[in-house]
Amino acid sequence: MSRRGKLHGRTGPVAPLDLEVFGALFSSIAEEMGVILQHSAFSPNIKERRDYSCALFSRNGELIAQAAHIPVHLGSAPLSVRAAMGEHEFLPGDSVLLNDPYRGGTHLPDLTIVSPVFLGGRKPSFFVATRAHHADIGGANPGSMAPCRDVYGEGLRIPTVLLKQSGSFQRDVLRMLLANVRTPDERLADLNAQCAANQRGVERLLELARKHSTARLSRAGGELLAHAERSVRSLLRSIPAGTYSFADVLDDDGEGEVEIPIRVSVRIRSGRAVLDFRSSADQVRGSLNANPAIAWSAVLYCFQCLLLDDRALNEGAARPLTVLLREGSLLNPREGAAVAAGNVETSQRIVDVVLGALAKALPDRIPAASQGTMNNLTIGSIEGRSPFSYYETCGGGAGAGPSGDGASGIQVHMTNTWNTPIEALEIAYPLRVTRTSLWRGSGGRGRHRGGDGIVREIELLAPARVSVLSDRRTKNPYGLAGGECGSPGSNWVVEAGRMRRMPGKFILDLDAADRVGFRTPGGGGHGRSRRSRR
Repeated sequence: MSRRGKLHGRTGPVAPLDLEVFGALFSSIAEEMGVILQHSAFSPNIKERRDYSCALFSRNGELIAQAAHIPVHLGSAPLSVRAAMGEHEFLPGDSVLLNDPYRGGTHLPDLTIVSPVFLGGRKPSFFVATRAHHADIGGANPGSMAPCRDVYGEGLRIPTVLLKQSGSFQRDVLRMLLANVRTPDERLADLNAQCAANQRGVERLLELARKHSTARLSRAGGELLAHAERSVRSLLRSIPAGTYSFADVLDDDGEGEVEIPIRVSVRIRSGRAVLDFRSSADQVRGSLNANPAIAWSAVLYCFQCLLLDDRALNEGAARPLTVLLREGSLLNPREGAAVAAGNVETSQRIVDVVLGALAKALPDRIPAASQGTMNNLTIGSIEGRSPFSYYETCGGGAGAGPSGDGASGIQVHMTNTWNTPIEALEIAYPLRVTRTSLWRGSGGRGRHRGGDGIVREIELLAPARVSVLSDRRTKNPYGLAGGECGSPGSNWVVEAGRMRRMPGKFILDLDAADRVGFRTPGGGGHGRSRRSRR
């Protein structure tokens, strides 16, 4: 074995089997951080839906291990960690808070807390971070996820600020934050949960260092990154060299712009891939704009899905990849653009176009399009009433693949959250779930059938503002290899007993006893069905 393939420890080189052990140890720390966060949090969005992610980072801010949490969080988190490192001189017990989409954040409700891990010496040896979606972060509308025209209306934008110093909260920072949200007690409880999760990560790394030495842990992290790089290069060499292109559209931005294209050209050669998105749409007035961290997350996710190696799920996998973006475009908007839906909707379409391009090179490995949306629903109290803010995404159909049908009623691609159990939802909020079921037959037909979407309807028990950000309401999820498209979704409200069809993105004040509902898209089919061949 070459020297590069070995990990040199306290008593000489460590075998690949031991590297597997270190990879599992690091990942188990991230998983344990997630358990602490889930069980310590107060909001159903974190406790029940598990809308959070935890990860470990090297001294240089590279992601070296993650839990099986949310891809759109994890691919972008290193940029937030490096932003915190670049703007703060960390000391033991410090924690930095941020959500700025222009510093590696995703959208404003996703709050990231970064903490250093000192294992001897004057500089951190590692970092740990949690990112969690808070059900409200201020702004013009409850839940901070309504259609907007700029980032300022979406909520409180937090640059890298010192949240904790020497283990104690910075009271002025905390007071400023809590004064700008609708549910301050819930926000404080969830922030405490994130800090507790970070502290557990610090403690576990200290324990590992005492057992294995700081130098050995650092070398293990470095070798895991190098291993991921080698794995992706090997994958890319197995793909026929060439340039593969694909395009798809987002329905609309909620502000009058329709059929917004995302185009990619994937050039694969000599163990490298260059993904060129520069011919995609200009940035839009609505909130579909996705910052470069989102584009990177989606691209990295697509290639990591092709790897059959858990040890390669770290930032080393990004080293052979180059992403080209145009300033002022949908995927690299100028500062100030609205971005709430870019994280949840545009990220899904980036995956659709990258996988669509790769299907031309790897037709026996790539599935048809999944539902392509997160079906974001926010319901919050109207001014003057008891404050509450409910946020949820809803699953749909997964695309069928060359070897089997797509799953039904499942979160796909860039999200990995659970549904809020009906009992928990109805206990926490003045809401009643009147229907949840599969939308039978919504998956595209083919040799393998796409998964079915979901039908869900919620009744308000008190007046509230409803916000919906959804897509694939006019454009179907595509099929592959002759498979049929999945069915597009639909939204509606029932006001005073009368049903009204609604667009994919809207804000509306409803009264008690009114209802809001949607059908989520089905996944695309794969291969020609016997019926089609006749």
